[in-house]
Amino acid sequence: MCGRFSFVTSPEKVREQLGEIETGQNLRLSFNIAPTQHAYVITNEYPKRLEYLAWGLIPHWAKDEKGAGKLINARMEGIAAKPSFRVPIRRRRCLVLADSFYEWRTEGGKKIPYRIFLKNGELMLLAGIWDVWYKGDYAMRTFSILTCPPNKEVAPLHNRMPLILPLREQQERWLSNLSVEEVIEMLHTPPDGLLGLYQVSDKVNSVKNDSPDLQQRIGGQTTLF
Repeated sequence: MCGRFSFVTSPEKVREQLGEIETGQNLRLSFNIAPTQHAYVITNEYPKRLEYLAWGLIPHWAKDEKGAGKLINARMEGIAAKPSFRVPIRRRRCLVLADSFYEWRTEGGKKIPYRIFLKNGELMLLAGIWDVWYKGDYAMRTFSILTCPPNKEVAPLHNRMPLILPLREQQERWLSNLSVEEVIEMLHTPPDGLLGLYQVSDKVNSVKNDSPDLQQRIGGQTTLF
């Protein structure tokens, strides 16, 4: 799964990597984005600008927002048939921007957090879906991150990982007008060798903590295999 990630970058780096895209002058940075909080995404509706959506999809047909924060992830397996996801995967796809995500390894009953990032230093673009739920005239725009079986780097930590789209061609295609069959063909575990990781402070375990020291390396171990 993906239960926590970070977005620490600059508008210049976003534009350098993604081309001419509306970012605004200042970005809201976070070292510890948690479910129900807002994060930056690029939707297929507005593929040339960053939007700030809440993490935890509320289906458009939901009776109320009580389930907000529960659908933070969408398993890629069978996604086209699942009631909460079958419309978004066809019509409302997005890219979720992150510089890293966190995962935990259990050792002796203790959960040890790791920061996971792209080795090439680029921002991660995670495959996502979004939806709009209306409370009267107020529109709540929310998203989920797709997950897949882990690659070699993440497997020692967890049996799921976010579905990363590392290539510009994949990112543009994800936001394009595709049939559901073409979308399903894009759902694959990211290749091995793509990611680096290292242990970080257990301060990241609390959503109240959001500071640069959450990304500081603890110890010298960077791989688990």
